[in-house]
Amino acid sequence: MQKSLPALIKKDLRLMLSSKFFLLAIGSLVLYSCYINFVYVNIDQDIFPVYLYDPHHSLESLPSFVTKADSRKELQEAYSDGYSVGLDMSGATPKICMISSGSDKTDNYRAAYALSALSSDGSSHAELIGKNDREMKNRREITSEFLFFELSAVGFLGLAAMLFKEKHMGVIRIHGILPINPNIFILSKLGLILLSDLVFAVLLTLFNLGINAGISVLPAVLLQTGILSIIMALAGFFCAISLPDFKQFSLLYLILAIFITTPVFLAGQTNLSWSWINLHPMYHLFMAMKNAYFHTPVANGTYYTVCAAAIILLFLLARLRLTREMTKEG
Repeated sequence: MQKSLPALIKKDLRLMLSSKFFLLAIGSLVLYSCYINFVYVNIDQDIFPVYLYDPHHSLESLPSFVTKADSRKELQEAYSDGYSVGLDMSGATPKICMISSGSDKTDNYRAAYALSALSSDGSSHAELIGKNDREMKNRREITSEFLFFELSAVGFLGLAAMLFKEKHMGVIRIHGILPINPNIFILSKLGLILLSDLVFAVLLTLFNLGINAGISVLPAVLLQTGILSIIMALAGFFCAISLPDFKQFSLLYLILAIFITTPVFLAGQTNLSWSWINLHPMYHLFMAMKNAYFHTPVANGTYYTVCAAAIILLFLLARLRLTREMTKEG
């Protein structure tokens, strides 16, 4: 085993180089970083813009986040975007005008935010806590999301692509004849994928959060990166060794992307909420990654126990299928 593992690592490394695996990873890193630094941070992300129609000039001073509307029609046009909130002061009592977002909780936040403009003594102002300004918060959030979905795709597709190429070249048939331990066959590929994912996570974090902020979150981020990378790589290995060709695997990945990762993104990024989302295993991995970027270690012992059990189970399943494939090919 000690002699076989370095040889397998060299072979898998050459396979990754020939398949442009690292080139694709570098391209993804550059693309994500350029989008975050040159596009995303420059997007106007005002939270719930407030427009006020006050024909009687009953308010002497207004907060900076309030924009005056000269007519009720202008007010209606402003809040008709479904995001802004309108305050109509033409009557005896203020009237809140807005289009519902579909979430009662979010609508209540929007209404409370708009009503805070009517408090002139500052009594309704909230105490600001935390060190993240809006830009840093957005950087942490979008970086965690990019890293999660990159690892979900690369771990699942990357190792599977290597395996299908080896099956096409007859490598599995050769290993079925030679005395190769299936464990080191899996560990060789798993180790290279894990190492590349860890390097990718370090570079993506430092490029988009900065050196100081990036280093402070790296220990927690790398832990979650390792867990997600191993789980997705083993899942990709098991599916690739079980399916006869890449076409069927591509269909399976399409199902994964649409029905497994999409609900996680919607629940984590939008106002949609489902009671069943807590039963979704990928949702917990997604939130653990996001919390790692915000110094919020909400994952408990149960989470890590389940992750460890999933890794062991996937490894055993992958080893079983590989052994059967070697025997069949042999």
